[in-house]
Amino acid sequence: MFLAIRELKHSKLRYLLIGLIMVLVALLVFIISGLANGLSSDNASSIQNMKADYFVMEHDSKNKLNRSIISMEKLDEIRASSDVKAAEGLGQMMITLNKVGSSEKTDVTIFATNANGILAPKVIEGTNYDNKKQGEVVADRSLKEVGYKLGDSLKDDLSGKVFTIVGFTEKQSYSHSPVVYMNVKGWQEMNPALKNQDNDSISTIAVQMDSKAEDNVRESLSEDLTLISKDESLQSIPGFKEEQGTLTMMIAFLFVIAAFVLAVFFYVITLQKTNQFGVLKALGANTSYLAKSIVGQVMLLAVACIAISVALTYGVTLIMPEGMPFELSTNLVIKYSVLLLVVSVLGSLLSLYRVAKIDAIEAIGRVS
Repeated sequence: MFLAIRELKHSKLRYLLIGLIMVLVALLVFIISGLANGLSSDNASSIQNMKADYFVMEHDSKNKLNRSIISMEKLDEIRASSDVKAAEGLGQMMITLNKVGSSEKTDVTIFATNANGILAPKVIEGTNYDNKKQGEVVADRSLKEVGYKLGDSLKDDLSGKVFTIVGFTEKQSYSHSPVVYMNVKGWQEMNPALKNQDNDSISTIAVQMDSKAEDNVRESLSEDLTLISKDESLQSIPGFKEEQGTLTMMIAFLFVIAAFVLAVFFYVITLQKTNQFGVLKALGANTSYLAKSIVGQVMLLAVACIAISVALTYGVTLIMPEGMPFELSTNLVIKYSVLLLVVSVLGSLLSLYRVAKIDAIEAIGRVS
């Protein structure tokens, strides 16, 4: 490390420029990662935060909530299974609500479930809706941020039903729209797909159970039903898979670019120092010592640059527009910081190969 630190102090401008590039690449990785997480949460936080491991859906629904309709009788059958810890019905539909007394309209996703069940929303302001009383809803906090408040009335123009906001929840969105919770009976009365249904129905059944019981529960279902995992449900949300796939590919390319850029920079620097390395070898420095020096140099530079980029990332979040979905967890920062450090070290391996091939006698001859 002595040699690495001495060189960093001696060639400040050279390593400052390399460090700047590393900071910019790392900053871009963290910002895109935060946007990817933010978009994921904005698209599917209601499912991600749901206390369910699996979903039972109609077999022909292609794992989409809005295409599935299941009889409530199936809920009792699933609850009776010894493999199931808990199960709850969930109704879903996307509608446009009109604020009573205003021309303002908002696209929302309706989630209908038992107010006392495992899928009930956590109310952060106001009260929860009543299972028996019609017309009460709990809305995601994003509606409050755009001007809605407790007691506001919302009208569904399609069914003519009017709802009153009695509470607010948080982190509840689906397909980039805020989620509004209500009781199952209210959802059944306003859902046009159920007008010709004689029995009570829901969209899906959320199930809590161990993965070991998956096969048993799947075999117990009738042919018109299918069991899917929470991850499969997320992937079926319109645009979720494509959106996340694109951003993940961008992040992957950034890591590859970082590796190539660092490899080229350190290789060129190593070529410029061929004579010096040759002299050091002639004086008794072995290849492993020089390799440790290069790797130590890279790690020092990478750790400093990653720390600066993390600080800059959190600084950038302070000036981001309020409506921009951005979410960067501590675990993700640590994970990508380690990956960037690994990529930096891998990028220096080409330089190590060059150092190992340096011939001391030949290098001294060039110097003389």
